[in-house]
Amino acid sequence: MEILNNLFWLFLLLSFLSPLFQRQMLELARARSLQALERRRNSRLITLIHRQEAIALLGLPLSRYIDIDDSEQVLRAIRLTDPQVPIDLVLHTPGGLVLAAEQIAEALLRHPAKVTVFVPHYAMSGGTLIALAADEIVMDANAVLGPVDPQLGQYPAVSILKVLEQKPIDKIDDETLIMADQARKALLQVKATAKNLLQKHLDETQAEALAHKLSQGTWTHDYPISAEEAKSMGLPISTEMPAEVYNLMELYPQPRGSRPSVQYVPLPYRREGPKPR
Repeated sequence: MEILNNLFWLFLLLSFLSPLFQRQMLELARARSLQALERRRNSRLITLIHRQEAIALLGLPLSRYIDIDDSEQVLRAIRLTDPQVPIDLVLHTPGGLVLAAEQIAEALLRHPAKVTVFVPHYAMSGGTLIALAADEIVMDANAVLGPVDPQLGQYPAVSILKVLEQKPIDKIDDETLIMADQARKALLQVKATAKNLLQKHLDETQAEALAHKLSQGTWTHDYPISAEEAKSMGLPISTEMPAEVYNLMELYPQPRGSRPSVQYVPLPYRREGPKPR
């Protein structure tokens, strides 16, 4: 009887420790995969990966988006990278907070060495805004980008402004008028950011036209921009996705519970210094 009792407690202990052990092994595999790709490309590799997660017990879906925590971590990774060391960013996201996406995009734009964004599946909305800052956007042949038109709550900014065109001013409530004012400002701000990023690849006239097309409600917000269409727009698109990026994505399965969405080796890198092992 004592042996059965000991076995029971041992089983409970192993059941408790097993998920922790598996998580540690997964984190170790990710770190090794990141460092292996860094060594091959002689770069700093950052991941910005958002999966839809489930809340333990309830099993309710919890969507992940680009937020201030993400921008803080990505900016720190960039600060820890020598200006002459290239940056590779693996991007898998539905988008998120415009402020956070703009911070990341502007920081990447200012990095002197080559910036490459890898899109193995999708980078929509704010994810596309970040991709525009790259010197090269490497997409899977079936991956997509998306429009960057701002959203106010659940409504597209451009659609809110349509109300002013279709109804007399005295028939529109104050809240809608206030939202329309905010929508107009948001459209101008995002277009200006997109134009500034696009001038890395296009002349001013072309950048202005493409920024307008991407930010002013040409399509629905979830319109998929394929690699072919993005390339035809003048974006620096390649479909030569390294196999290591796909392998890395396999190490980010649909998790149970929360985890950091930004990951990198937290050490300063120098071109002339020793390579990370």
